Amino acid sequence: MSSLFEVGVSGRLIKAIIFDMDGVLIDAKEWHYEALNKALELFGYTINQHDHLSMFDGLPTRQKLEILSVERELPRGLHKFINEMKQIYTLEYIFTKCKPVSYHEYALSKLKFNGYLMAVASNSVRQTVDMMMDKSNLKKYLEFTLSNQDVSKSKPDPEIYNTAVNRFGLSPKECLIVEDNENGIAAAKASGAHLMVIKSVSDVNYENIMSHIKNIEENS
Repeated sequence: MSSLFEVGVSGRLIKAIIFDMDGVLIDAKEWHYEALNKALELFGYTINQHDHLSMFDGLPTRQKLEILSVERELPRGLHKFINEMKQIYTLEYIFTKCKPVSYHEYALSKLKFNGYLMAVASNSVRQTVDMMMDKSNLKKYLEFTLSNQDVSKSKPDPEIYNTAVNRFGLSPKECLIVEDNENGIAAAKASGAHLMVIKSVSDVNYENIMSHIKNIEENS
């Protein structure tokens, strides 16, 4: 792990950046949507695009399936199989579609060079997080990654962000969280850390991140 004092950020307010993954570092929302629908279609169910964006965005698959059981009587006995098939389909999408993005590699490499500590905290399962970080060539810039399997409560609960802050050994106010969806934003706010809300993966670039950090530090 990099030393904050060696890289010259000990005097800065923001010392670490925690990224959500899907919709922030990886443009994967449609992959998850399509993969889950492929699994649901085996039993005659689908989620339309409106519901995907308004109700399910950012939730782990197990919670999406529970909502479908409550709202549309999806048999709970199918959850395990559908979840397993969804993960298989998701990995197929990642393997064929996930590739390095130059402005993300530049942003994270520059931030690391400047001494910022970085991590990913995602509602996705461990295998998905690892594969996406490997395929996108971003893993080498991160101190660690957290998945929904590393916590007992997924976003919108702040546990995953509290865990990341504690692992850095920092206070929430020394950390910036980058998020894009309602559940992640709620989790970030509840953690007490600073928050940068983005609308698309293209917003996650070095200039935008540094501008946001500068604004935080000038107004603190």
